[in-house]
Amino acid sequence: MKHQVDPNSKVPLHSQVERMLRTLIRQPEYQQGAFLPKEVDLANQLGISRNTVRHGISKLVNEGLLVRKKGVGTKVAQRKVSTRLDHWASFSGEMKAKGMEVVNYELESRFVPADMEVAEAFQVSPGTKVLKLSRLRGTSEGPSLLSVSWFHPRLGLSGQEDFSQPLYQMLEREIGVYPTVSREEISAIAAEKKLASRLEVREGAPILFRRRAVFDSDGKAMEFNKVYYQGEGFTYSIDIERK
Repeated sequence: MKHQVDPNSKVPLHSQVERMLRTLIRQPEYQQGAFLPKEVDLANQLGISRNTVRHGISKLVNEGLLVRKKGVGTKVAQRKVSTRLDHWASFSGEMKAKGMEVVNYELESRFVPADMEVAEAFQVSPGTKVLKLSRLRGTSEGPSLLSVSWFHPRLGLSGQEDFSQPLYQMLEREIGVYPTVSREEISAIAAEKKLASRLEVREGAPILFRRRAVFDSDGKAMEFNKVYYQGEGFTYSIDIERK
């Protein structure tokens, strides 16, 4: 495959290289472990400096998409899902941004009486009927997370909605509610037997647990959510600006 950059483009050369690399690493041979062309070979082929190529590669290395070993070469990193704390989106949105297709292994919605925790999150009486959505999700490589959501009764959800599509887009389009703020707590737990079986990990394996309340544009609680992630498949990253 012949790769090119456009020196007359308004897009900086290093950004063009980065874009080219993102396309390159999706090719089957590199997904299967082949080493990328050497920096000097890419630079010669593209007619640009080696430093520009290195800049693009370093960007993908920092994102965890590539692994570079001195004296050996650069290859695609083992797939790891990374999500950020300086913004939030649905799992589908996060995966789409990384070029990964979401697979729903289990999907169930039903009305249940709100327990004390859910009732407190929604400021309703315990026992109030709320819609509960359970989704076992991941990629073609297997399950990655178990997400359990409860929705405030005022949303008027019927339970017949198509929850296989991106959740927040669906709520905006069909219900007219706009998720705006997410308040989250993140901790590490050990997988009990049933959870381990569903996530296909060993019992007692580390699990990343995220508990969050989602509020709409009016500041009202709309979703209470618990997510259990495979501990070895997810990382969180955050940028902190010094004031």
